[in-house]
Amino acid sequence: MNLASVRIFLKEIRVEHTLFALPFAYVGAVMAARGVPTFAQLFWITTAVIGARTAAMAANRYFDRAIDQRNPRTAQRAVASGVLAPAVMLWAIAGGLALLVVSAALLNPLCLMLLPLAALGILIYPLCKRFTWLVHFVLGAVDAFAPLGAFIAIAGTITIPALLLFLAVTVWVAGFDILYALMDYRYDVEQGLKSVPARFGQRTGRVLPLVLHGAMTLALLGAGILARAGFIYFAGVALAAILVVYEERLIAIAKDIFVLNDRIFMTNMAFSVAFLGTTLASFVIAR
Repeated sequence: MNLASVRIFLKEIRVEHTLFALPFAYVGAVMAARGVPTFAQLFWITTAVIGARTAAMAANRYFDRAIDQRNPRTAQRAVASGVLAPAVMLWAIAGGLALLVVSAALLNPLCLMLLPLAALGILIYPLCKRFTWLVHFVLGAVDAFAPLGAFIAIAGTITIPALLLFLAVTVWVAGFDILYALMDYRYDVEQGLKSVPARFGQRTGRVLPLVLHGAMTLALLGAGILARAGFIYFAGVALAAILVVYEERLIAIAKDIFVLNDRIFMTNMAFSVAFLGTTLASFVIAR
């Protein structure tokens, strides 16, 4: 694969979306360590997230290539348009899962034992839109394995705060994925594909994400209380509440669903980084 193909591949798997998963993975690690984990732990957590995200996006592009070809919004994707061969994504799935396995093995035995659940989610998520509108929550759970796995990697066990963090990320990702599905509302209805907007309508597709992000705020609050986080952590929870209010205003005034999704994407990316900052500060500075 030449340099141009590598660039196309990285664009195709949306490598920048890793910024969604990594901050919350680090949140899980910091919460478990009650401080800063070791460099080795952070390194292997990072490689695990990169491997999982690569495999997940490659699986999405591989299994959805025929669907993408028929959708005007996605017809120019590299695999759908023939710019990249489907085999490239198969190799990426294998490589990403291999990296995930190696990383889990070097982090914690429990991580390795639970890895098949994460791998199953990675592989079945792209297929879910053919069968159930719960596809958004499957994606959310797949992404939420990042903080849960990172917590387990450090603590070697599963606690209620870890499960609340898992729940928070599940509904957080599901929320903006539902908004994302609004872009394909007409196509999904025509093709019989499943999503919350296609099943329950566009109004629900605009309201439910706010409810889910409100639930995320409560889950993060509960996780912080039970983990006895420092007071700065709760500034991050306040940011989550502000995020819900801001999103409500964006959704209320948005006329272009594509512009709305761009703004929601950037806002949530900034939030994830900011929440990592408040979590880190709460366990390092304000203990």
